[in-house]
Amino acid sequence: MLRYIFLFFLFPALLFSQSDSTSVSYEFAPSGLHFAPLKANYQEARIGLLYYPSDANLKVDVGNTIDLLKIGFPASRAALTFGLEFMAYAYSTSYSGYRLQIDALDGFFGGNAAFSKDFSGGRFISRFRIIHNSAHLVDGHYDVVRKEWIGSKTPIPFTRDFGELLAGYEWLNESYSLRVLGGPTYATLVRPLDIKKYSFSSGFEYAYYNPFGQVFRKDFNLFLAYYINIMGSPVYHGNNNLVAGLKFGQWYGKGVLLYLNYYAGSNMFSEYYKDNIHKFGIGFSVDFP
Repeated sequence: MLRYIFLFFLFPALLFSQSDSTSVSYEFAPSGLHFAPLKANYQEARIGLLYYPSDANLKVDVGNTIDLLKIGFPASRAALTFGLEFMAYAYSTSYSGYRLQIDALDGFFGGNAAFSKDFSGGRFISRFRIIHNSAHLVDGHYDVVRKEWIGSKTPIPFTRDFGELLAGYEWLNESYSLRVLGGPTYATLVRPLDIKKYSFSSGFEYAYYNPFGQVFRKDFNLFLAYYINIMGSPVYHGNNNLVAGLKFGQWYGKGVLLYLNYYAGSNMFSEYYKDNIHKFGIGFSVDFP
């Protein structure tokens, strides 16, 4: 399957390069990001905190994605980029008088290729990622006095190596942007074995630019985003994430986000993937493409 996804990106590049080879441009380490991380996908590179009022615990995100090479096809109004992604998110808890203990951690690293073609009023956009995901229980989940794992929950060897393809359309104008995407995911390696190799995800992002004017001479945007990941573990079900908030700064540029978050589905911390949860959170993050 992964070879066909690779051809999905290679074929347009070859087609456009052959149509007008004199207009192909190459740029190393281009500025900005060709494909901005999805606001409602919890497995995206970001820096920020998500606070859960129900138990005062935190989801802590640390990570970044960067485009290393851009191939432009100006005559066709198309572009292809290749980049790297490194990220992790941690579950911070309090136990027996100890605060801000890291209980569990999910780590990700890999690469991506993104392709886009501009049209009047919008653009086709797609991204293919190859990602290694591993999960771990950390010392914050261990009771050093009793010399045992808290709640008798012991670590499991969780690994998921997957290729993810998303494709869709982005409507752009002076007042708002709307991005709608979806696509399949296939994992070449999963552990534990009750996790299904095939999954599907889709979602949207809507941003309304400067509804009340600029703040401190910077853009002020309202946004709403939703993402669903249909996975099997072993029964197929939907992991739903809804995010609504505001961003200070250009929507696809540097800025600060404040938002409300509601999640329903399998626990996003993979060491607890068998647990079904419903959580409301208050979040803060920083965009720095």
